[in-house]
Amino acid sequence: MTSWGIVSTIKAPRDEVLAFAAYHLELGAQRLYIHLDAPDPDTFDTLKAHPKIRVFSCDDAYWRRQGVRRPAKHQARQTFNATRIHRRKAEVDWLIHMDVDEFLWPDRPVDQRLAQLPATTLCARVRPVEVLAGGDGTSFKGFIPAGPARDATVARLYPRFGTFVKGGFLSHLAGKLFVRTGLSDLTVKIHNVFLGEQMNPAETELQGLLLCHCHAKSWEDWLAAFHYRLEHGSYRAELAPARPRDKGGLTLHEVLSTIRDNEGDAGLRAFYDELCADTPRLRTALEAEGLLHRCDLGLAAKVEKQF
Repeated sequence: MTSWGIVSTIKAPRDEVLAFAAYHLELGAQRLYIHLDAPDPDTFDTLKAHPKIRVFSCDDAYWRRQGVRRPAKHQARQTFNATRIHRRKAEVDWLIHMDVDEFLWPDRPVDQRLAQLPATTLCARVRPVEVLAGGDGTSFKGFIPAGPARDATVARLYPRFGTFVKGGFLSHLAGKLFVRTGLSDLTVKIHNVFLGEQMNPAETELQGLLLCHCHAKSWEDWLAAFHYRLEHGSYRAELAPARPRDKGGLTLHEVLSTIRDNEGDAGLRAFYDELCADTPRLRTALEAEGLLHRCDLGLAAKVEKQF
């Protein structure tokens, strides 16, 4: 049987960490390598007691053992930890780096999907779907593939703000990569890997498997995370605009900063409502485009079973 696992660096409340772990254990993950970005003894002990979980507390002692200074940026800590796990003796055939708000949604068991890949395939990309916020958490908007039809589709779905948001997603479009273990000289980044100097060697798109990204659960949740994301996360200044500058492109950082400065929370709410909110208008529009996905993650029951 083809085995697979997940490596993560997480800073989140205990219930979210356990939900992420339980869900993927129920899905068939053979190993979860969870790095707690801030010490959390209770969560650590609960995770450590599970035979399929390897948990690491990323305190000062952890970074001293690694022989490096703790990276200042969360993204750098994520990539360091993921690369370290890949370079250990392999316990599974495939590993994927994921965040605590991401959940795999397969049309058949994950191990079967991976087993069908040719032996020459070294990495397989899983594309995201993004949750519609404020509803029951089961409605997700689909990934719009790059191509001549993408801009028109985005304009129909999101007429006011869509031009500034790549593919209509506030979070990433790149998805995440399953990567075969046992590859020497592998370096893991957030959405890509490097084998020596080669990026994403022998890559394919993994069909029949979605990455459910719960980027925002509600307006309050989105607003609470807004300032961090604007400065350090998925809305930060150094990320590229959705379209070229010479075609009027602005970065999401610029757009959201302008809305905040000129319109305040009311303007941000209008942005959120068009792009994120679980509304009848957006569900109907997505369904008409074949882009509405229903995924009931059933997290509470899975946590109760695993922990």
